[in-house]
Amino acid sequence: MARNSSFKFKQFTIQQDQCAMKVCTDACVLGAWADVKDADRILDIGTGTGLLALMVAQRNTYARIDAVEIDAEAFYQAGENVEKSPFHDRIVLYHSAIQEFESTYQYDVIITNPPFFQSDLLSPINKKNIAHHAKSLDFDELIHSIDRLLKPDGRFNVLFPVDEGKRFRQKAEKAGWVVSQKLTLYHHDGKRPFRELMTFCRPEAAHHEEVGKVLHIYHNGETEYNPAFRELLRDFYLKF
Repeated sequence: MARNSSFKFKQFTIQQDQCAMKVCTDACVLGAWADVKDADRILDIGTGTGLLALMVAQRNTYARIDAVEIDAEAFYQAGENVEKSPFHDRIVLYHSAIQEFESTYQYDVIITNPPFFQSDLLSPINKKNIAHHAKSLDFDELIHSIDRLLKPDGRFNVLFPVDEGKRFRQKAEKAGWVVSQKLTLYHHDGKRPFRELMTFCRPEAAHHEEVGKVLHIYHNGETEYNPAFRELLRDFYLKF
């Protein structure tokens, strides 16, 4: 996906020139796939441009959504994106680290595209370190924050590179969480998977065994979008 200064969706536009993390395909898949049904209150951890909060607001037409962002420039740009959207009256942004964020209520659903790369070399650009690396939010802190902010019967949705996802899942399961659904994302058939999307809940809220699916972005190489990918994103992408 091209790194343009803005990205236009069917119902909203993302300005992203002030954000280290631009609109990317895997984040769009998370926003379209995450389990947000029947949720009255949703929390977006590390909202960046506001993309996930806006996608969730489009899919769930009544939920109140809180979005937390630590980076000042991203926070202000997310605020502009939200304010110009049809969903501005249901989304509230907070400039805070999630470890310090306090709420008077717990959430039905949490969604997050968290910092990746727990062990990779740091970039010399600090904003990219915050966005890409778990320098400001490691796995244990993320799991603790979710445990504190999520209702006992709530669920949370996350996106990781495959290897990072395996490590996060091990930590989450050790902390008492179970995966209720998983989506493995491929560029196309013949390529290795590059992202895993997972929905976690507490064991007492798991109503069925883990449901695992796969999604290919393209078929016939990279010349055509996969029909399943088109269907998932058709309410968002202008070209669909």
